[in-house]
Amino acid sequence: MNKLAILFMALLAASCGTNTQSGKPHAALGDTISYNGVKEKSFDELFCPIAPDAIDPNIIGLVQKEFIVITAGREHHYNAMVASDGGMGGLMGKPVTFCGLRGSRYTLEVILKDSVYTFSFFDERFKDDFMIFGKQSGRDSQKMKQTNLTAVATPSGKMTFKEAKIVIECTLAQTHTVNPDEVYAEHNKQFFTDAYKEVGSWHKIVFGDITAAWVRK
Repeated sequence: MNKLAILFMALLAASCGTNTQSGKPHAALGDTISYNGVKEKSFDELFCPIAPDAIDPNIIGLVQKEFIVITAGREHHYNAMVASDGGMGGLMGKPVTFCGLRGSRYTLEVILKDSVYTFSFFDERFKDDFMIFGKQSGRDSQKMKQTNLTAVATPSGKMTFKEAKIVIECTLAQTHTVNPDEVYAEHNKQFFTDAYKEVGSWHKIVFGDITAAWVRK
């Protein structure tokens, strides 16, 4: 990210309210977020843009304890799932997200078709509302209409939910199909092999270039 872009994102963050000690948006630091009237508010009223390197540094805690909601597609057709494998880092000089998805996942199918998705993280109070995304497949259910969460499009048309506390917007960069001959940790190899026996396809590792990120105001 060039210096002008960093300055621009810093000014945006400042306009949304920052912690005076760290300079980072309050929501990124786990401060209390108000959810009053959330369903009636627009995306811009709810979220503040931040630079990718200002996202909560405890990404391991976010992913493994709070889970990722991965939402693929656009407003006319989208699907979400829950994941606990993934993270953030750098690839080819760009900030990226990555995640491991079963080859049978409908969300993966939508990602490969539309090449866009979001990572969203939620407060504990919404766990029952988003865990439904991990219990049914969008291929043969109406789970996107069964949740109490409120779907909303980002300014560029990617999908997330108004109740999220962090939203990371991604464009598909590359995928890799898991080859068990190249998996060296025995536990990992067994996991991938068992999943293959269950669904008949190998996991894919999905990398997405981060195009924008937001935290709740």
